[in-house]
Amino acid sequence: MSIDVGPRPTRNAEILPFYRLLAKHPRDPVSAFEEVGRQAAGKLVRLNTGPFRPYLVTHPDHVQHVLRTNQPNYVREGMFWDPLVPLLGGGILSDGETWQESRRVLQPLFTAKYVDSLAERMAEILAEQIDAVVRPGEPFDVVDGISAIVHPTIVRLFFGDRITRDDIARLIPAYEVAVTATWPRLLLPFVPSTVPLPGDRPFRRSIETINTVVYPRVHEARRTADEGKDVVSAICRARADEPGEVGDRRIRDDMVSMHGASTETSATALTWVWVALDEHPDLAAKIYEELDEVVGTEMVQPSHLPKLRFLKMFLSELVRLYPPGWILPRKAVETDEIDGVRITAGSTVMVSPYLTHRLEGFWDRPEEFDPERFAPERERERRHRWAYFPFGGGPHQCLGQHLFMIEAQLLMAGLLSRYRPVLTASRPVRPRLASSLRPNQKVKLTFVERARR
Repeated sequence: MSIDVGPRPTRNAEILPFYRLLAKHPRDPVSAFEEVGRQAAGKLVRLNTGPFRPYLVTHPDHVQHVLRTNQPNYVREGMFWDPLVPLLGGGILSDGETWQESRRVLQPLFTAKYVDSLAERMAEILAEQIDAVVRPGEPFDVVDGISAIVHPTIVRLFFGDRITRDDIARLIPAYEVAVTATWPRLLLPFVPSTVPLPGDRPFRRSIETINTVVYPRVHEARRTADEGKDVVSAICRARADEPGEVGDRRIRDDMVSMHGASTETSATALTWVWVALDEHPDLAAKIYEELDEVVGTEMVQPSHLPKLRFLKMFLSELVRLYPPGWILPRKAVETDEIDGVRITAGSTVMVSPYLTHRLEGFWDRPEEFDPERFAPERERERRHRWAYFPFGGGPHQCLGQHLFMIEAQLLMAGLLSRYRPVLTASRPVRPRLASSLRPNQKVKLTFVERARR
């Protein structure tokens, strides 16, 4: 299935009454989003939310046009991005010249070779964090617990011994608030920043906390950059020609953006692991069997990962149905045309992996959780390149996808080779509206010591 995005007589996009769907699902806006995606069925449409009418882009050809073919015309500004500027600054999650410079600095730190060099240290830290956080037989809050494992792991990898456990304990809740507190502005992007909304004040406080922790670490790293082997030292060396407050701010923006993207992606995606395992005990059994054969009673090592074939397939399917970056808004700089539809300059264009990954024209049984889609022998089947993009795409594709896959496999294997999770939830777990795909309720489980073969 392919759509020509070349020139033809332009027409206006069909407008779908999204506000009616939101009224229909007042407590579950993501269901309204899913329903409008089914109605659009791959067509380029506009969503009528009242004063705000963004274009919805879901067809892979259209996604490719926005994220790759005409990418310079679609920038990270406007809805979603502007409220996050105080947090992210001008780093890797921005656009323009500052983004290009940050990508030049950070890209070498996210190559497969460099990430693989961190894998053994990552495995050690994850094992320590699992021992510190998991109490067999006691209630385990998934969001808080996984964050308590993932955040310190990434922070210690990035900052090395420069950061204390007290600082890490301050960073974790600050990042959590910074990510979730902006949801009212995501729902009401037309409200001026001068008009206060719920979440604005906690958001500002979280940034103050993050800056209080990060800036001293940056200053220390700049003084001893030649000696340090951590990631922040590498960034300081790469930015050695940018002295003073401007240089400090750029290093801070690099570290905050990189840490936020790395931890938020991992912590959010890994929240859904336990929901999927609970809903599909047959798949859980296959993972347990594979771990028994490959890991046994050993501590999980990076050398185990190539043999954990089904576990990797499971994670690939997990981020198909639950992509952490579930919505990728862009602003059109100039008027453009996609499949004959005129995109007016200044408009918001919403690309959504969450909806594209559910298009029936490109996925068989799209709502069904099926890791076999990603079996190596089936990966050779023809699939539209842009039908699957859980980590974005084009020049702005997430640098940390290889880091995520290694960390996610190590964490899952580290937990599931030792424990069996027993989930407790009062109602079906659904995504809720936030800048990343979070569950709509507290998800709790109990880790039970597993019987060894």
